[in-house]
Amino acid sequence: MGNNLYLCNTKQSKSMKLVIMTKSTFFVEEDKIISLLFEEGLDSLHISKADNSPLYWERLLSLLPSEYHRKVTVHQHFDMKNEFSLGGIHLDDSSVAVPRGYRGTLSRTCDDVMQLKAITKQSDYVFLKNIHQPREQSSHDEHVLSDLELDEAYRQGLLGRRVYAMGGVTIDDLPILRELDFGGVVIRNDLWDKFCIHNEQDFKPIIDYFRKLRALC
Repeated sequence: MGNNLYLCNTKQSKSMKLVIMTKSTFFVEEDKIISLLFEEGLDSLHISKADNSPLYWERLLSLLPSEYHRKVTVHQHFDMKNEFSLGGIHLDDSSVAVPRGYRGTLSRTCDDVMQLKAITKQSDYVFLKNIHQPREQSSHDEHVLSDLELDEAYRQGLLGRRVYAMGGVTIDDLPILRELDFGGVVIRNDLWDKFCIHNEQDFKPIIDYFRKLRALC
């Protein structure tokens, strides 16, 4: 991402919503770290996993303190929204339908700036995908949004408080994304890289990094 700071130097600085998305894999210490993040002030966790087994999803949710369940959004297993009194559900693509009779917070992912306005109208908030190429993404054919496209989306007023930047976002991107008028950011690898799930027991680095992210948002 280039330097777009010239866009709105005169704009008053505003806060952005910080969303933490889980690692794509489950790991032993996950519930402990997530609980600590909630204690530190995390107010939006999105659970998105490559493993679709409901057993692991139920185990993770049951290990999280129930007072934090309302701050959790699930990307799969939408039936767990009511079972655990979760905050909402997220639809990753347009082919996934809203469950019949669903009531609650609804968010969606959008990978096309041209469709952003329509999708935002149908959602409480939207993740604008492919700000960068996510490292875990296997396909390199998917379009990554250019600085020009982001600048144009800003100028057309397509961004705003209900549009969150997603896709390889790091702490260094936050000032630029704020200037582009994004209402929030989705952080995944930039946080979880601070903890090695194979040989580490110290949660302090990842908690300290979350504090930095939260302060900048």
